[in-house]
Amino acid sequence: MDSYSIEQTKQLTYETIIDELMTNYGQDILQLVMQYVHNRNVAEDLTQEIFMKCYKALPTFHFNSSLKTWLWRIAINHAKDYLKSWYVRNVETNNEDLFALPVKYREVIYLCYYEEQPMKEIADVLQLNESTVKTRLRKAKQLLKKRLERQ
Repeated sequence: MDSYSIEQTKQLTYETIIDELMTNYGQDILQLVMQYVHNRNVAEDLTQEIFMKCYKALPTFHFNSSLKTWLWRIAINHAKDYLKSWYVRNVETNNEDLFALPVKYREVIYLCYYEEQPMKEIADVLQLNESTVKTRLRKAKQLLKKRLERQ
């Protein structure tokens, strides 16, 4: 029987955790990223990058939040970083009506209505106060209503 070093055992544990995260949340993360980038191929690439980032960061995870919340936070930050990248600002354009909302409003709409997350969890994921999440949600609804009334 093979004996593993402590480092090898940690590595196996991290791989197990990532496998479980990918199995349980892979599709959810892909859909979340799609809300930001509106392109399935790009979303798939970013989702892979997100799980690689999580794997590398697992040794620094301190269990101050759930793994799910931590994963969502990484995914949202990674998607936002992508949107701020030179490539997106200078090459890609999106003209869909619904996605014309600013990201800060789009993300609360998505997390609340598509992922059905409670306000507390949305606040944790976005690292905001619950009152800020509620305000953004209210503003997002107003913007959507105005947009739909104009059509």
